[in-house]
Amino acid sequence: FFSLSHRRNRALIHLKAMNKALPSIIGRTRRRLAIRAGAARFSAPAAQKSNEDQLELHAVLEDLGKALTPLDTVEKLDQYIVGQASAKRAVAVAMRNRWRRQQLPDDLKAEIVPKNILMIGPTGCGKTEIARRISKISQAPFIKVEATKFTEVGFHGKDVDQIIKDLVEASITLTKKNEMERLQSSAEGAVEDRIIAELIGPDSSSDASFRELLRSGALDDRKLSVQVPPKGKGGGAGVVTIESPVSVSEMVGKFQELAKSSKQRGAGAAKKRMTVKEARPLILEQEVERLMDGIDVVAAAVKAVEESGIVFIDEIDKICSPSGRFKGADASAEGVQRDLLPLIEGSTVSTKHGNVVTDHILFIASGAFHTCKPSDLLAELQGRLPIRVTLDGLTEDDMYRILTEPVTNLVAQQVELMATEGISLQVDDNAIREIAKVATEANRLLENIGARRLHTIVERIMEELSFEAPDMEAGSRIAITKQMVQEKVGSMLDKQDFSKYIL
Repeated sequence: FFSLSHRRNRALIHLKAMNKALPSIIGRTRRRLAIRAGAARFSAPAAQKSNEDQLELHAVLEDLGKALTPLDTVEKLDQYIVGQASAKRAVAVAMRNRWRRQQLPDDLKAEIVPKNILMIGPTGCGKTEIARRISKISQAPFIKVEATKFTEVGFHGKDVDQIIKDLVEASITLTKKNEMERLQSSAEGAVEDRIIAELIGPDSSSDASFRELLRSGALDDRKLSVQVPPKGKGGGAGVVTIESPVSVSEMVGKFQELAKSSKQRGAGAAKKRMTVKEARPLILEQEVERLMDGIDVVAAAVKAVEESGIVFIDEIDKICSPSGRFKGADASAEGVQRDLLPLIEGSTVSTKHGNVVTDHILFIASGAFHTCKPSDLLAELQGRLPIRVTLDGLTEDDMYRILTEPVTNLVAQQVELMATEGISLQVDDNAIREIAKVATEANRLLENIGARRLHTIVERIMEELSFEAPDMEAGSRIAITKQMVQEKVGSMLDKQDFSKYIL
C-alpha cells in the first residue's frame, strides 16, 4: 500500500510539473515549427518564385545574418571612435530595436516606431563619425544632410522632401551593388564560356584545358572582340526629370546630357578589340545585368528605405534661434523646423520611384548648440527627438587615444604613406603625447575644433618630409621626436598680444 501511495504522489508531482512547464514547451514547439516552416519556405525551388520574391528573401536572410547585439555594435564602433560611450550605446540600442521589430507579427510591427536621437556636443567630438560608421556596419540606406541647405516650402531652394528622394537614390545604388555582388559568382561561368567561345569557337567551350588556362591567366594577353553597349541606356531614356527648383545652367546641363545619351543610343552597340584581361570585367558586368533584368531593384530599395533607412541631420542648431532674440523671416530657420515635423513623425513623400512612407525611418540629429539650447527648438520637434545624448569634449588623454587606438589612426596613416616612398617612419610615444598636448592647448587658446585640430598639427609636422620624400634614398629611416614636434608647432601656442585691440 505504501509503495502504491508513493508512486501515486510521485505521479501527481510530475503531473503538476508538466502543467507548469506546458506553456513554455508549447511556445518552444511553435518556434521550432515556425523556424522549420521558414527554412522550408526559403529552400523552395527557385522556379516557383518570382525574382522579386527571391530578392526579398535574400534581403531578409542577409539582415538576419548581420543582426548585431548592442555590445557587438559598440565594440565595432570602438575600433574607430574614442570615448562617447553614451552615444554609442544609444545608437546601438536603436539599431537592435529595428531588428527586434522585424521579428514581431505584422499587426504589432506597424505600431512600433523608431526612437529618434538628438546628439548634443562640440564640433569634432565624433557625432558625424558615429552615424557614418553605423551606416557601414548595418549596410542600411544612409544619407547625411546639412540642415542649413534647406529652405521653407515656398522659398527658392531645396525643401526637406529632397532628403527622402536622395535617400531612395542612395538605397537603389546600395541595393544594386549588393545584388550584383550576390550574382557575380553565378555569372563567372557564363563569362568564361563567352571568352572561350570568342577565342576558339563555341564547340570548345567545354574543353577543361582551355578553361584552366583562362583561370590561370595564361590567356590574358590574347585579344578578342567584345560587344560594347551604348552608355546612357535605361528606362528613363528620352526623359528629363526636374524634381525641385533648379538654376538655368543645371537645366541646360540636363538637356545636354539627354542629347548626348540619345546620340549614343542611336549609334547602337559597337564591337571593340581588347585583351582578355580588359574584357573580363566588361563581360562580367553584362552577364550580371542580364541576370538582374527580371529583378525589381527599385521596389526592393524603396522597401529598404521604409524599413531600415537612416537620415543624419547635421547642424540642426543652425536653424534654431536663441530664446529672447528677435526672430525674423529667415527661410532657413523655424520654417525648416516646421517642415521637418511631418517628415520625422511619419508621412508619405512622393518620389519619381513611387511613394515612400517615412514612419519607420530612423532620424539622428546633431548640433553643437553653442549659441542656443536644445530647448529653443520647436516643442513639437523636441518631442519627435525623444532620446538626447550629450557628447563630451575631448581631453588631452582622448587626443592621445585618437592618435593610437583606432584601426586607421592618423599616425598609422602617415607611416603607411611614407612606406609607399620606401621610407621607414617612426613616431616616438613622447612625440605622440606632445602632439596631443599641443592640440588640446590650441583648442583652449584658439577655437575649439575638437579632433580636427590633430589633422592641422600632423600635417604641419609632416609638411617638409612629405615634400622631400620622393627625392630621398629608398630605405631611409626617419624618426619623429618630441623636440621636432615642439619646433614645428610650438608657435601655435604663443600667446597673442591683445593690447592692439584695446582703445
